[in-house]
Amino acid sequence: MSIREETLARETHPRPPRVASRLSRAARGLPWQAVLAGPIVALATVIWALIATHQAHVPFRDPDHVAALYLVLVAAGVVLLATLDIALRAGRPLSRASMARVRRERWRPARIFAASIALISFYASYMAYRNLKAIVPLLRPGENFDKPLAELDRDLFFGHDPAALLHALPGQWAITHFLSTFYVAFIVFLPLSLAIALVFASNLRGSLFFATALSANWILGALTYFWLPSLGPIYADPGAFAHLPVSETTHLQATLLDQRVAFLADPVSSTPQAIAAFASLHVSMSLTAAISAHLFGLGRKLKIALWIWVAITLLDTIYLGWHYVVDDFGGVAITLLALLIARVLTGVDPRVRSA
Repeated sequence: MSIREETLARETHPRPPRVASRLSRAARGLPWQAVLAGPIVALATVIWALIATHQAHVPFRDPDHVAALYLVLVAAGVVLLATLDIALRAGRPLSRASMARVRRERWRPARIFAASIALISFYASYMAYRNLKAIVPLLRPGENFDKPLAELDRDLFFGHDPAALLHALPGQWAITHFLSTFYVAFIVFLPLSLAIALVFASNLRGSLFFATALSANWILGALTYFWLPSLGPIYADPGAFAHLPVSETTHLQATLLDQRVAFLADPVSSTPQAIAAFASLHVSMSLTAAISAHLFGLGRKLKIALWIWVAITLLDTIYLGWHYVVDDFGGVAITLLALLIARVLTGVDPRVRSA
């Protein structure tokens, strides 16, 4: 092709320089180490789950498409929160022009890409985690540490069962329903905390640090399930909780037990079981959020609210029979390890407040 023909071709079919330059700037502006941290955790968890499910002779799956459904719902929530974020920053009087300006400044392609990758990685890790948690009784059949965990709890409380001590408090009906509501609300707390971090945090690296730490909780939690397989007090000693009022938690515990029985009878086609006590991911995830709020200097009211949430979570895991006190200690250890993993993989030092 001659020089004249090349020039004519460029004039006839010009390249979109503005789009290319935007993508180039977005790529240059991304903190790539922090962006790739979540996918690294997800990839490691998925690979382990694929190997483990193969060894257990069960399919790797997303049962009932729960992980995919959560991903879609939380992504929609992120979009709604982002719209709210734009409207709040646009000021008054609110106009399309002001919102468009804020959207261009706040939600550049780099931020949208990074938030999307973090969200997908979190739920990929969650899907793999569910597969790993389900097959613990298949790969470690007959192994159960409920008795030594219960004995260690009693040793810590000078021969007393910590759940029984809590049950002796007055107002059992009100306490049971209050704690049950908070325990079940965790299913909302977890995705909401991730969505809020991805949307409202001014520090993109901080958001990615938090998302990576949450994802690391999944793989660390699965490791503890294989290390010390256990069911939890409610299943190891149901009589100790039979006097509690019927609550939403009671129904959930019964459903999980039915699913476990069905899964052990038919692991290939039944819904994967989800019972495991050590360690408590309710505690680890909640504590990860609370400590991260301190690390990144968030508002005082938010930090207080998160610590109240952690305290209530510690109580409801014991009171309702989901976990031993030792399980909650294990949750604390998972939090610290997850934060360390996030620090190493993202390269983010929470002590340095950067944009």
